[in-house]
Amino acid sequence: MYRLFALLFLTIQSLYIACMIKEFSIYIKNIFQILFLIMAVMFGNIYAQELPPIENFTPEIYDADNQNWAISQSLDKFIYVANSKGLLEYNGAEWQLYDSPNQTIMRSVHVVGDRIYTGCYMEFGYWVKDDFGQLIYNSLSKDVSNLKEDEHFWKIVNIKQWVLFQSLDRIYVYDTKTETFNIIQSKTSITKMYNIDEDVYFQEFDRGVFKIENGLAVHVINDPQINTARIVNMFNHESGILLLTAKKGFFLYSNNELSQWNINANQELTASTIYSAKKLNDSNILIGTISNGIVMLDSNGDFIYDINQQKGLQNNTVLSVFQDIDKNIWLGLDNGIDFINSYSPYKIYYDSSGKLGTVYASTIYNDQIYLGTNQGLFYKPVISNDEFKLINGSNGQVWSLTEINGELFCGHDNGTYIIKNNEAIHIAKVQGTWIVKSIPNRPNLILQGNYDGLNILEKKDSQWVLRNSIAGFDISSRYFEFFDEKTIFASHEYKGVFKIQFDDAYTKVIKLDKQVEFEKGLNSSLLKYYGQIYYANNTGVYKYTAQQNTFIKDSIVSQLYDNIEYVSGKLIYDQSNKLWSFTKNNLSYLDSGSLSDTPELIKIALPDNQINSMNGYENITHLFDDEYLIGTSNGYIIIDISQFKSKDYFISINTIKAGNLGLDLKWVNKREEGNFDNKTNNFYVSYSIPEYFKYSEKRYQYQLEGYQTNWSDWSTGHSHLFENLPQGSYTFKVRGQIGNSETNNTAEYSFTIEKPWYLSNIFILLYVVAGLLMIIIIHLVYRSYYKKQRKKLLRQTQRDLELKELENEQQHVNFKNDTLLLDIENKNRELAISTMSLIKKNEFLSNIKEKLKKIDSDKDLNTVIKIIDKNINNTNDWELFEEAFNNADKDFLKKIKSKHTSLTSNDLRLCAYLRLNLSSKEIAPLLNISVRSVEVKRYRLRKKMNLEHETSLTGYILEL
Repeated sequence: MYRLFALLFLTIQSLYIACMIKEFSIYIKNIFQILFLIMAVMFGNIYAQELPPIENFTPEIYDADNQNWAISQSLDKFIYVANSKGLLEYNGAEWQLYDSPNQTIMRSVHVVGDRIYTGCYMEFGYWVKDDFGQLIYNSLSKDVSNLKEDEHFWKIVNIKQWVLFQSLDRIYVYDTKTETFNIIQSKTSITKMYNIDEDVYFQEFDRGVFKIENGLAVHVINDPQINTARIVNMFNHESGILLLTAKKGFFLYSNNELSQWNINANQELTASTIYSAKKLNDSNILIGTISNGIVMLDSNGDFIYDINQQKGLQNNTVLSVFQDIDKNIWLGLDNGIDFINSYSPYKIYYDSSGKLGTVYASTIYNDQIYLGTNQGLFYKPVISNDEFKLINGSNGQVWSLTEINGELFCGHDNGTYIIKNNEAIHIAKVQGTWIVKSIPNRPNLILQGNYDGLNILEKKDSQWVLRNSIAGFDISSRYFEFFDEKTIFASHEYKGVFKIQFDDAYTKVIKLDKQVEFEKGLNSSLLKYYGQIYYANNTGVYKYTAQQNTFIKDSIVSQLYDNIEYVSGKLIYDQSNKLWSFTKNNLSYLDSGSLSDTPELIKIALPDNQINSMNGYENITHLFDDEYLIGTSNGYIIIDISQFKSKDYFISINTIKAGNLGLDLKWVNKREEGNFDNKTNNFYVSYSIPEYFKYSEKRYQYQLEGYQTNWSDWSTGHSHLFENLPQGSYTFKVRGQIGNSETNNTAEYSFTIEKPWYLSNIFILLYVVAGLLMIIIIHLVYRSYYKKQRKKLLRQTQRDLELKELENEQQHVNFKNDTLLLDIENKNRELAISTMSLIKKNEFLSNIKEKLKKIDSDKDLNTVIKIIDKNINNTNDWELFEEAFNNADKDFLKKIKSKHTSLTSNDLRLCAYLRLNLSSKEIAPLLNISVRSVEVKRYRLRKKMNLEHETSLTGYILEL
């Protein structure tokens, strides 16, 4: 059936191409276009395959033209592609384009040793890497003086020391030792050149196949069947040579006879136009077509698989095919470059039509593989390329597939189904069934978790029916596990973990406990592993312990992921006794070792974004042997864990650039240790691992010794720019990682940034001399300064001593003054006492005198009065007073006498009394005169002193 539809598909496609070539009417072409599209859809739906991973490199990625005519690889695993715009180089991290030498289409490329030979229009030669890691072109065709007009060089091969360049008119044989050419002429056009076991063949159109022997063309095959047929390639095959033509399929040349190679794929091949082909290392034959992608045949010509644009290629026109050192396949397309990881441990089923949808569950049951998706339940035989078929009535979301006692149960959005003879029997119409599990020791009962709680299924008369809902628990039960016959643990990612105990009849919950240590757990899960119940969330994996009635973190199982790698707590325990988990960068599993009770942790470098499944709904199923099926959002991946073997990886530094800040960086010779001036302190380094894997991420880690003490974090970046590095010696180190395997080597580059001119040795010497001179000058200056300071200090000290002495003297004077003041005060006190005594005495005598005057005159009384007057006016009293007054107010009398020379002794006596601030009333007794007379004396004294009217006499005397 497949062959019939495939043949019809290819026939219609060929007719469509023929219509376009012969320019049939638009109407006819439109009809064929419609038929072509219809058959493409039919063909895609009928025949589906599990294919190796494919990676697409679009023209936007490699930044060149669409068409890619030839591919080759160097010993360091770099890929080289002859692109219409020039030579493309791919180092596993980035593409680089070298423009065609003469701005024409590059048609061929072939690597021999460290030379990359290329051919284009009227030009061929080779590229070699310079010290900077850049390719430099060397023309060979310039040494050939007689190139034919409009020659294109389509193919390059090498035999021993010779490199052959084939155009449509000639073959140029270049001797790399003598650097000379031998030209093989052709009478007609040369269609292609072929290398078979160190022998070179070529086809001349309408003449047959020739072989180059001793520099000459020898006619080998001359048969009408292939003379006018374009031979795409020639391969060794058992006892003969296979010739693959563009439209007539294979021919076998054996024992000097040419015959059609009868294989099952002949009809399909003859219905296509073949443009390129390659015999692979495993003897399989890879065929590239004009409009149908690629076809893989085994060594017997039997079909293995085909890949076209619908199945993952960018374009159906395959201009070149190439197998690299690691047996991967590279395709040069009419629009882009494709990479097929043909020996990958992964096989991909890509649902390009969207018929399957996202796979949520899978299982193998009765030699059929079942896929539960968001669009229903699909099945097909396990070992076949048949298309998946939808089981009638299963449309909608499938959540789980569980085999119990030989019966397959399907948890569905519409409830629960049993699958028999690829038919879905609806046994429980409830709101969504997540999962079903058999109840221990109750073979006729099944517990199922639903959107709104738990239900019981019962087997009656060989039929399963919904018996009852369990009262007392109405929380969505996606995960639950039996602790014992009547107790389960159930989890909800937003509500936590519950311990539930049922009654004997399983009709209601009699005890419900919530595990308080767990609240929310996004994408968490609950499962039973080796008889123990585990709960997994973003903080780790916890095991229930009955003794403590709680969950305790399990250190062994928690190795599956950490909070950084966490994307889902979904753990899956499969039939092969492996416990699987899905993390950000790895697919991991615990496998029970045969020599140890401790499970072995194994990580497979399959990132979560490559699996492309729904987080929290990841699923993996053991198929057979070491193969496992992982559901994705557009099909599934089959992984063979036995193919994950250790491999040596190597990293290399590709380019180094250096320059000044703000200026363009210049290439640096990476083969020599660099020595740069101080301003050249910005360094750009690019590096890569020339390995090619679809599902293994390359990560890098670097360190600049002399600038960094630690290695950087792992990242996918394949270059780094160091800016404004200080002077010093540095060693740049970089290592890589593919998946979980590190590179065997660490690539290094050492360089030195010189000191600035002002820190050179000469200047340092000058700085030392200048410094010494400066020290000497400073020393002299400081010595002079300190001498001055010492003198100044001595002067200051002397001055301080003098001041101290003055202070002492001042203190002594002050003391003496205080003593004198005290004496003066004492004398003033004595004077005041003396004055007051005189006043009192005189007043007393005056009073007596007055009393006596009132008595009748008597001679004796007059004598007494005279004695009294004599005592009042006693000069001795005045002399004593004057002496006391001078002691108290030294030189006052002299001063006033010198100032006013006209003053008499009585005037001086009045001044002394005024100096004592005595009133007229107090002065009168002292002078033995009346108060009026005192006033008169005061007036006369003012006159003698010539005082102004407004000036106070007493004030004036007091101020002297």
